[in-house]
Amino acid sequence: MSKLLDYLNALDKDATAREAHAANPTAAMTAFGLTDEEQAALLSGDKQRVADLLGISTDELPSYIMPSSMN
Repeated sequence: MSKLLDYLNALDKDATAREAHAANPTAAMTAFGLTDEEQAALLSGDKQRVADLLGISTDELPSYIMPSSMN
C-alpha cells in the first residue's frame, strides 16, 4: 500500500490525524512521509490527480478526502 493511501485512510479513521491535518496540512503530510508530489496533489484539491497517483478511479478513494480542500 502506498504512503498516500495510508495517509488518506488515516484521515478517514483517526480523529487525531484529521486534527493534525486541519491545523497544518503540510507539516502533517511531511511528518507522515508523503512526497512533495503527493502533498501537492492533496493540496490541489483535485481528486483525479490524487486517484491517478494511486492508480485507482476517483470512486475508489477513501470516503474521507480533505475536508475543505477537495471537491
